Amino acid sequence: MTSTSPQSASSATDTVAFIGGGNMARSLIGGLIARGAAPASIRVAEPVAELRDGLASQFGVRVFEAAADAVQGAGLWLFAVKPQVMRGVCESLAEVAQAGKPLVVSIAAGITAAQLSRWLGGDAAVVRAMPNTPALLGAGVTGLFATAHVDDAGRARTDALLSSAGKTVWIDSEAQMDAVTAVSGSGPAYVFLLAEAMEAAGIAQGLPAEAARALTLQTVLGAARMLTESGEAPAELRRRVTSPNGTTQAAIEAFQAGGFELLTDAAIAAATARGKALSAAND
Repeated sequence: MTSTSPQSASSATDTVAFIGGGNMARSLIGGLIARGAAPASIRVAEPVAELRDGLASQFGVRVFEAAADAVQGAGLWLFAVKPQVMRGVCESLAEVAQAGKPLVVSIAAGITAAQLSRWLGGDAAVVRAMPNTPALLGAGVTGLFATAHVDDAGRARTDALLSSAGKTVWIDSEAQMDAVTAVSGSGPAYVFLLAEAMEAAGIAQGLPAEAARALTLQTVLGAARMLTESGEAPAELRRRVTSPNGTTQAAIEAFQAGGFELLTDAAIAAATARGKALSAAND
């Protein structure tokens, strides 16, 4: 076990244990501390020494090699490990979970609340969360689902934790979480793919590479701001910039002739199906 600060005086209710100290956990820890959380109230289990040392140095949080050490005295456990190792990690903590009855938050794709509860010994208060990579910049969005064992205080605490990385959206049915993963969890990659294609197409039309990149990136940024700040529906914003028989209409018609909407629907469906398959594979 590695520790980097004095024993926290925080109560179990106030202490958060992160199981896994990768990029998403780091972004959430940074967000919590930026909002005034005491570093002593945050404990992190991370097997990679370099990552542990980096977290301790940057944030002053307590770090541990073993998850069982990190969760001691913590009222909220946030699992930020890969889906394929989740079962083993949970089962190793089941005895402690049954004794302490913590609030459990998981950001692992495709792992159901029922699986998490069962692996932790049963009757666990579980929140499934699906953040996306813009959370690393505090500009993400997280879909959340809570089981019946999670009370209002648990929901509020989870919301406060995840909102440190961006907006939160609560989902009533866990069956919809795979669609959340497909739309927002995987969604940034779709925008990156579009930007990649736009940049390449601009170069193909004779633009210098630097100019094509700058034009593409600023266009994506500006369009995203219009979508989030105008309050208008995407279809209305598209209509306003599409003059009859103009250049935008020509491009939109080319997209639609290639089945743009159908292809997008198929992509979201494929990602949703993959999420369901992950659940089955890790059961």
